[in-house]
Order: sequence, then C-alpha cells, then structure tokens
Amino acid sequence: MTEREAARDGEFTAWLAARQPALLRTAYLLTGDRHAAEDLLQTSLAKLYLAWDRVHDRGAVDAYARRIMVNEHTSLWRRGWKQRERATEVVPEPPPVVPTYDEGTSAQVWALVQGLPRRARAVLVLRYYEQLTEAETADVLGISVGTVKSQCSRALATLRERTPSHLDPTSREEER
Repeated sequence: MTEREAARDGEFTAWLAARQPALLRTAYLLTGDRHAAEDLLQTSLAKLYLAWDRVHDRGAVDAYARRIMVNEHTSLWRRGWKQRERATEVVPEPPPVVPTYDEGTSAQVWALVQGLPRRARAVLVLRYYEQLTEAETADVLGISVGTVKSQCSRALATLRERTPSHLDPTSREEER
C-alpha cells in the first residue's frame, strides 16, 4: 500500500468513525428496518469509498453520502425481487418494544410516517430528523426547493389527517 492510499484510507476511516452513527440513523429512517438500514449504509459506504478521491469538497461529504443512500434506497425498492417474501421454517420473533418515556407513542407516530410514499418520507426524514434546510434536502434528493416544500406540506397534511386524536399533541394540551 502506498503512502497516498494509506492517507486516503486513514482519512476515510476517521470520517467514518465520526459520521457512521448519524448515517445509520438516516438509513434506518429511510428503510424502517434495522437490518435493511445496515445493508443500505454498507452499500452506500462502499460506493463512497470508491469515489473518495473524487470528492474534492470535504465539507460536502455528508451530503454526498446521504445522496448515495437515497439513490441506493430508491434503486432497491424499484427492484421487484427485493419485495418477494421468503418462506422459512421458523418465524423470527422481534424483541418487544419497551417504551421508555413516550408511552409508546413514538412507535405509533413512526408507523404513520412509514405509511407515507417513499419520496415524501425521504423529504420528512431529511428535513425534520436530519434537520437539513429545504435547499440541502433538495440537493440531496436532486429535486427543486419548491418540490421539497410541496412534498413536505402534503406529507404533513397527510400525517395530520391520519393521526389519531390520542397522538395529537394539540388535543393533549386541551385536556390539561
């Protein structure tokens, strides 16, 4: 391994150590499944590593990585074979969800978000979970700022319509 390759590997490893938890969170929010998120992140990081030398603006690496994840996620759900069910001898039992402080409402809210179309969900994840600006979200998704605004507005309106009254924070304030 040459010195240049070692320096590149060291730089990528340092960036990865600092950013991997946040990227895994984004992948999970896009997929809704821990294992699918890990697969998505691993594939995206492999693609980023291969393109590491072409990323000249190191300040934009996070945006570039998120863009790869969104593109890869879109490519995966377009493939029909990924959505086929597989029969197994034993049905895996997921561990029970134990609410910590939210009385189980976050899982119910997340189920509502998962019911949104993929593009709308991606916009909400990037805007509100990742706290990107409208311009940054548009850049990551490769759409216009106006599209981000309209997708976000429609997604929030859909969530408002579908949210049961016991999850509506405004109804809880009225009860107090």
